[in-house]
Amino acid sequence: MSEIPPCPECKSPYGYDDGVRFVCPECGHEWSKDAAADSSDRPVIKDANGNVLNDGDTVTVIKDLKVKGSSLVVKVGTRVKNIRLVEGDHDIDCKVDGIGAMKLKSEFVKKA
Repeated sequence: MSEIPPCPECKSPYGYDDGVRFVCPECGHEWSKDAAADSSDRPVIKDANGNVLNDGDTVTVIKDLKVKGSSLVVKVGTRVKNIRLVEGDHDIDCKVDGIGAMKLKSEFVKKA
């Protein structure tokens, strides 16, 4: 028997299967089984302006960033394409032109 996820609205553990969807008896919220399967416990990562970032987005650096262990600097306005979100302190994996693969903090970028 499959595990029924808690209600996304009120977090009630008493949801039930109603054929095509799940239903919460406490708040009356209904959600599809596909949406429940797609939801994950990954935190929402936002840029410096509060926009939600997704894998594959293009971002712009908003502050000069020194590259640890070298004399290189990622300049303000550098565009970084095709980012990948990861868990941890530095939550963006990317390749910066002229520098290579590196990790960035989302607080130092804005969505382009």
